[in-house]
Amino acid sequence: MLPDTDGLNQLNPYLLGPYAHVENEITAVDLEVTGEIPRDFAGAYYRNGPNPLHEPTGMHHWFDGDGMLHAIHFEDGKAEYRNRYIQTADFLAEKNGTLNKPGIFDPAVVDERRTVYKDTANTDIVMHDGELLALWYISGQPVRLDPRTLETIRTETFDGKLPNNVSAHSKVDQSTGEFLFFDYALYEPWYSFGIVDKDNRLAHFTQIEMPGPRLPHDMAITENYAILMDLPVVFTEQGLRNKLWTIHQDPGLPTRFGVLPRHGEGADIRWFEFPGCYIYHVVNAWEEGDNVVLYCCKMIDNGRDLPRHYGPYAPMVNVLALRAVLTKWTMNLRTGESREEQVDDSISEFPAVNLGLVGRKTRYAYHASIPDTETQVFDGILKYDLTDGSHVMHRFEEHFYGSEPAFAPRLDAADEDDGYVITFVSNARTGESRALILDARNLADEPVAQVHIPQRIPLGFHGTWANMSEFRPAA
Repeated sequence: MLPDTDGLNQLNPYLLGPYAHVENEITAVDLEVTGEIPRDFAGAYYRNGPNPLHEPTGMHHWFDGDGMLHAIHFEDGKAEYRNRYIQTADFLAEKNGTLNKPGIFDPAVVDERRTVYKDTANTDIVMHDGELLALWYISGQPVRLDPRTLETIRTETFDGKLPNNVSAHSKVDQSTGEFLFFDYALYEPWYSFGIVDKDNRLAHFTQIEMPGPRLPHDMAITENYAILMDLPVVFTEQGLRNKLWTIHQDPGLPTRFGVLPRHGEGADIRWFEFPGCYIYHVVNAWEEGDNVVLYCCKMIDNGRDLPRHYGPYAPMVNVLALRAVLTKWTMNLRTGESREEQVDDSISEFPAVNLGLVGRKTRYAYHASIPDTETQVFDGILKYDLTDGSHVMHRFEEHFYGSEPAFAPRLDAADEDDGYVITFVSNARTGESRALILDARNLADEPVAQVHIPQRIPLGFHGTWANMSEFRPAA
């Protein structure tokens, strides 16, 4: 437990129990295994998330924690676990006592890159050009890490040509090796979009005019397009002067999806309008004839009263009690027609697909199941069949809560779901943590194997899978 500050830490559930930080960075081999680790897949599962290194000196938001990456590597039926801090420039500055950036609950401070809060790179993790990129949800500088050791290599500027910042949930197209990214402005009315090629060179960059500053969270790609979001959550000058979380959700604004040719300019974007909603995470998107098809987790009201027993943290706790349903949007590029369909009413989020099919038609998606609890936890994994909206569920053992699932293909996979679903789970009462290996084709069955991790893995944010064949050769 971190040292207390004016009693605030005891009121913040995201500093306690399964969310509490871990102090040690470890490497563990010869791990205890229940069952048998399959030998027909090789690679690593990575999970990013907040892990505050220093004592909070005031109000602390869950999103403020320093980025820590947890990973388990599989090869030849064996597993190794590591965890390391993501050493952003702001992490190092704070460690050296020179950081002058606040947390989310504090007034914004704008630096030369228009970054207003401490950049932790604690949100997302992707594999590009043989190495990992850690990304931040308020748009920051990507951090490149070694996929084997998790050691920080550098802050990534793409040979000094990155014009602005990069948001979490930018996409990698495995078929082309490209990294397609977006950035948004907290003050100016624009979006930016760019492409980094398979050799890590900035190949395309453009800006898109917006009605005003927005707070999107994700984007989608298809084979020929990027899909950007204009959602009815807006910044106000007063909100930025005071607290970011006084951002305004405008019920009079629609939700718009902008379909942009991958190498097009900002003026080439085509907007499709729908009833207003907020979207945290994309499932996948693809083209079907003249149609662009988009699946996302659409936020719905959690129906909860303000949990006042958390004191000043009650609004944060309420906002983080996510409720979302799988929803499909279809946009016809020839006729301009569009439609929205709710696929299912199960509450789920943090979706994953076979990463080799991002931007291509997929049949299956793997979602974290969200129970009706005050704080954000995942109690299982849903496997959706997008052809009919049906799903099966693997529910975790009692008191165990999980991370975002990731699909790991078999080495000679023949079908889209020919492989395994991997996640970390931690026991909220005992702190015991495991890596689960589930048969993707028979998800509801008992785990194929459970790897016992020798320290607790705090609940966190996004995870991914990388095949060993994607790793850059060791120097």
